[in-house]
Amino acid sequence: MSDQPRPPRPRSTGKPYRRPQKDPVRILAFEALRAVDERDAYANLVLPPLLRKAREGGDFDGRDAALATELVYGTLRRQGTYDAVIAACVDRPLREVDPPVLDVLSLGVHQLLGTRIPTHAAVSASVDLARVVLGDGRAKFVNAVLRKVAQHDLDTWVEQVAPPYDDDPEDHLAVVHSHPRWVVSALWDSLGGGRGGIEDLLEADNERPEVTLVARPGRSTVDELLREEAAVPGRWSPYAVRLTEGGEPGAVDAVREGRAGVQDEGSQLVALALAAAPLDGRDERWLDGCAGPGGKAALLAALAAERGAMLLASEKQPHRAGLVAKALDGNSGPYQVVAADGTRPPWRPGSFDRVLMDVPCTGLGALRRRPEARWRRRPEDLDGFAPLQRELLRSALESVRVGGVVGYATCSPHLAETRAVVADILKQHPGAELIDARPLLPDVPALGDGPDIQLWPHMHGTDAMYLAILRRTA
Repeated sequence: MSDQPRPPRPRSTGKPYRRPQKDPVRILAFEALRAVDERDAYANLVLPPLLRKAREGGDFDGRDAALATELVYGTLRRQGTYDAVIAACVDRPLREVDPPVLDVLSLGVHQLLGTRIPTHAAVSASVDLARVVLGDGRAKFVNAVLRKVAQHDLDTWVEQVAPPYDDDPEDHLAVVHSHPRWVVSALWDSLGGGRGGIEDLLEADNERPEVTLVARPGRSTVDELLREEAAVPGRWSPYAVRLTEGGEPGAVDAVREGRAGVQDEGSQLVALALAAAPLDGRDERWLDGCAGPGGKAALLAALAAERGAMLLASEKQPHRAGLVAKALDGNSGPYQVVAADGTRPPWRPGSFDRVLMDVPCTGLGALRRRPEARWRRRPEDLDGFAPLQRELLRSALESVRVGGVVGYATCSPHLAETRAVVADILKQHPGAELIDARPLLPDVPALGDGPDIQLWPHMHGTDAMYLAILRRTA
């Protein structure tokens, strides 16, 4: 035996050491948030393969998948509010907190303030997660912060961290409803003022949207889709079916076979309005000028087929053109898919009777589905989209014949992407006129003062789609 004395054992703290629990649900949620932060990924693209892999590995059941989904989307939707709460509980600016630590903290805060998970379980599970993914040292920091957060409920915290409405209305709403201040201001302008409307809209942005399916005419029916569990008819579109309890679209036979698709009802209404617009003369050739990924194109192609018309679906990016082709595969009437730049089209001017131009935009109308987009977009992004939006609308008017119609659509209610674009192009094209689009959707209420249409999440349960219908007159 050695004569050297043994080193002294650490003094007991009186608490037995507990090995951190590897919680697959929270680890998956953390991985998804890291992908969103590090790779600018979208949660709706990152999460499904992670969930599928977990299910295949036998780690997950349906309840686990639902919790992981809630943790990811809930954390992203309320990120602005939670950041303000965390900032009140740490002794440094948030920019000095390592992003992985901030993600663990945000997941913990959501469990404490945004779910019914008991306080002790939310803190314990978050600290265990921190030990597994961050190490013991930073887990202690997470523990200390979350215990401060746990001292109040969400309403109390909001009262403390949000400025009073009367002092700064926009900043108050930004913190309370977790939107960047500039987005609050832009949406408020689009609504036309009034506190009630903007608060309803911001709150609707933070609600989990239902899954909406479209029965593609000639390939599927609403009655077929209504046989699915928890399926109910859409509110406005005759081809829409809502899955009221979430549901897995990939498990629906018609969706898996391409006869139906996942498509927000607002997107369906845009296609239906264009198809219903009155024309002078023939109605044989339709164009979707920005067709990717193919949802509107598939519905338009089916509607065109019912009238004996054909659809040309054009998409600039080849891989997205491939998605369009997949969506249209099996359409009952003639169609063609091309990879082409809508601002320099390969077709002759005046070739089409109906043209849809659903232009690239900031996506501020789909914040329910892509909550992380609100934190990525900047006001200067509008300057990047503006020239392209105008050029695409100009090209659409040149592509349609005299007497034909153009639908200009965006998934953004921002006035700089909607009415400002249309007004500028009408000044440049005296041979075009706006027609009242509201009668084209006679069953849909609250479409605004016209002649264009603005849909809203809080009024219609849809994405905030914008549509203007223009007729070429000369």
